[in-house]
Amino acid sequence: MASAVSSTTPPPAQRAGYRHLLRTPGAWTFLLPGFAARQPFAMLTISIVLLLRHTTGSYGLAGAVAAVTGVSMALFAPQSGKLADRHGQSAVLVPGVLLHAAAAALLTALALAHAPLWALIAAAVPTGASVPQVGPMVRARWAAALGDGAVGDGAPGGSGPRSGRHPLLATAAAFESVTDELTFVIGPVLATGLSTGVHPASGLIAEAALTLVGGLLFAAQRRTAPPLGAARADTRKRPASALSVPGVRVLAVAFLGVGSVFGGMQVALTAFAQEHGQPGLNGVLYGVFAAGNMLAGVACGAIAWRTSPRRRLLTSYAALTLVCATLWAVPAPLPLGGLGLLAGLCIAPALITGYTLVEALVPATSRTEAFTWLTGSVALGQAAAVTAAGQLADGFGASAAFTVPLVGTAPALLTVVSLRARITPRGVSTAVRHEQPTADTHNGSLQTADTA
Repeated sequence: MASAVSSTTPPPAQRAGYRHLLRTPGAWTFLLPGFAARQPFAMLTISIVLLLRHTTGSYGLAGAVAAVTGVSMALFAPQSGKLADRHGQSAVLVPGVLLHAAAAALLTALALAHAPLWALIAAAVPTGASVPQVGPMVRARWAAALGDGAVGDGAPGGSGPRSGRHPLLATAAAFESVTDELTFVIGPVLATGLSTGVHPASGLIAEAALTLVGGLLFAAQRRTAPPLGAARADTRKRPASALSVPGVRVLAVAFLGVGSVFGGMQVALTAFAQEHGQPGLNGVLYGVFAAGNMLAGVACGAIAWRTSPRRRLLTSYAALTLVCATLWAVPAPLPLGGLGLLAGLCIAPALITGYTLVEALVPATSRTEAFTWLTGSVALGQAAAVTAAGQLADGFGASAAFTVPLVGTAPALLTVVSLRARITPRGVSTAVRHEQPTADTHNGSLQTADTA
């Protein structure tokens, strides 16, 4: 691993950028299969909703089954992350992706056979529980490839980020955030297009296939996996659970609200398109919403921020809540698409800064688990929102379903504002320098900027 670090450390005169990051030895061997294997998180819920809406005719029932999947994912994801930290990623991924493919195939067969609700729910539990947590695993691999010891892993009670941080770690964080947003651009649009244009079950089938192939290929890249020896030697720094860190709990609440936007928008946009007699419009509207996420994600890695991540989180979350407060009143597709774009533009900064803060709040030995608590929170919020939005869409129409994102983000915003001191790492004041990659318009590389 030492050779990888030395070979990827930029010379003093060179700016640490995406181009240099992607030259990290072995990076592409886990990036490409990892991208395929992380699609389930973005495809699963909407695929289930579209399939069961077709077979049952009810958004409420479809939302309930999708919610069980999301809750199961949220409950099991942190345990998967903890096991990966302790026993290795391949040991968790291989049986996980096999189980997920089998469970998703069973759920598809039961839905097409018009099985009773209890059977659908029984199949939804293992389907959600086995979703691979590839995004957190990729982040852990970047840290290992670039020198885990240099990561700013200020444990609770510790001294915060270290000054010897590898210059490409901030670039890797921005790159992964953009990749997450790209997943939410491609995944739901792909699932919607397949389910509405090919067959109602094809979205869920494609999700299972991507999980299986991508997950096995990712697990096979053992040379880039975080070394277990270092993690075990650092056990004394590991908290009993990453959720025991107060800042992680605050961020988990924030990510619950973000999940409510994803889930509420998926169901509400589907109902909106149906009410207007244009089912295919759902994919377009959600694509605009997801494109906002992607554009904002790219911008967050290209702007020379002069504010702290905590302030950016508060600002973007307040803006997201404001946009969500207006969704229910929009009667036409064009203005709804504009508001969806604005909502997407607000989500990406909130997610990116949340993940950035986690890296400084927990030690490296618990980082995968901490990331999975956040992704699990998104899944849990998404599950609750899908259920609520489905019931509201059935009973009162799409406008009522659009109130769900506001109900999720408003209390989360109040929580984050009132407990904002918890998301500042101990020993790090809000005026401490924070490394953030910024774009160089001349050569496409990045440079480091200080933020207050």
